[in-house]
Amino acid sequence: MSHEKILILDFGSQYTQLIARRVRELNIYSEIHPYNKLPDINDGWNAVILSGSPHSVHDLDGPDFDLSKIKGKLPLLGICYGAQYLAHRYGGTVVPSKIREYGRANLSFVASSNKLLESISLNSQVWMSHGDTIETLPDDYEVIASTHNIQIAAFKVDNELTYGLQFHPEVYHTIEGATILENFLVNICGFSQDWTPNAFIEETVLDIQERIGSGKVVLGLSGGVDSTVAAMLLKQAIGDNLYCIFVDNGLLRKNEFQSVLDQYKGMGLNIQGVDAKDLFYNALKDVSEPEKKRKIIGSIFIDVFDEKAKEIDNVEWLAQGTIYPDVIESISATGGPSATIKSHHNVGGLPDYMKLKVIEPLKTLFKDEVRKIGRSMGIDNEILDRHPFPGPGLGIRILGSITKEKVQVLQEADYIFIESLKSEGLYTKVWQAGVVFLPVQSVGVMGDERTYENAVVLRAVESTDGMTADWVHLPYDFLAKVSNDIINKVKGVNRVVYDISSKPPATIEWE
Repeated sequence: MSHEKILILDFGSQYTQLIARRVRELNIYSEIHPYNKLPDINDGWNAVILSGSPHSVHDLDGPDFDLSKIKGKLPLLGICYGAQYLAHRYGGTVVPSKIREYGRANLSFVASSNKLLESISLNSQVWMSHGDTIETLPDDYEVIASTHNIQIAAFKVDNELTYGLQFHPEVYHTIEGATILENFLVNICGFSQDWTPNAFIEETVLDIQERIGSGKVVLGLSGGVDSTVAAMLLKQAIGDNLYCIFVDNGLLRKNEFQSVLDQYKGMGLNIQGVDAKDLFYNALKDVSEPEKKRKIIGSIFIDVFDEKAKEIDNVEWLAQGTIYPDVIESISATGGPSATIKSHHNVGGLPDYMKLKVIEPLKTLFKDEVRKIGRSMGIDNEILDRHPFPGPGLGIRILGSITKEKVQVLQEADYIFIESLKSEGLYTKVWQAGVVFLPVQSVGVMGDERTYENAVVLRAVESTDGMTADWVHLPYDFLAKVSNDIINKVKGVNRVVYDISSKPPATIEWE
């Protein structure tokens, strides 16, 4: 089945993924493409959104591209930079703001007769983030909204389904942003909203069957949501021709290897567990640099995985639990406007010696969509609600070099934190939580004795897909109890601190 789809052109905004997510929440399929890698516009696209950008339209090296195949031919919505670009490119003027609007603003004028702003209230709160302002519009453009500070907060082009918004409807701070996007996508573009979990499952299973046929697929399971949902989609499509491998790299959480292995076997998956702890520990000895640790962990995993995969006769395919943010974040700095923050262990292909074809059934989905698919397939909530866990595991939660002893200390501290969240009913209210082992020691007192032991950091964030995140305001009494339990029960720790940094500017993980 072919779905209607909307093209989101990325000019480098930190909010571009939010645009795609808001569109998906309306059951409409969307894809993000860098503006300088424009796909074939005749390839079934039904509408286009232009994202914001950290650039000015006056920057000599700023984003610039040919709109002739889009503007006036497809419904088009420019957001922030996208709106300024539509004005500047066609004869309007964009100037540095006299009053720089960043943050909350309120609409002082709304052309309610306009379809884009239908049912949007006067004085509605919107979110601004711009250093330039549209001063004048081209002759065939009409102002359809203003704020108390700027006259041109939104516009429409005469005789075209082309619109511009100076504010960001995709962020939650724009109170009626979802309504504006729905007005554009449903009332103006006419999308039928047929992108649903059940439709995805049905189409993906058929696609896997057509691609794989009677071939064999090997999949490295991690215990996380993504690889689990990928496994169940493949199992539904090809049954016992799916071979799963679960590698213990020595960097999993306490008791995780055996408990997850038992869980997978109970789900009817054909799975083999591999204890490779010592291989990883030996390779990581005296290695402190975060990216080097990631690469070593990834490399050893591939070696172990390849050795086990070779034991499967005539295996042709490798399945991966890659999801859409992995794909977008791994675009190189030269391939699009977004810079690579860190390498992803499941993106970017295979070594030449692994002669396997790759299948990634989840690569178009965001994390919350993966969970929706899993629930529609009847996967246990214990798995679907499991917090995201980095591919390199505790290896990037131990700052500095990794030893078996440090891993054991961190596993114990992490176990206390996670189990405490569960017992207090806080686990499902947190998107991701864990403990970080710091490469510092501090003075403490236990009984009448002076101690000089390790410090650990508690980290808990709330997020939707990990692209942005806020630290969670856990109750002080809860934090006090967790700190006390860790210091009293985990030998080698005498100080516990809580990370209150948000992303951005920090990242969720410390490495």
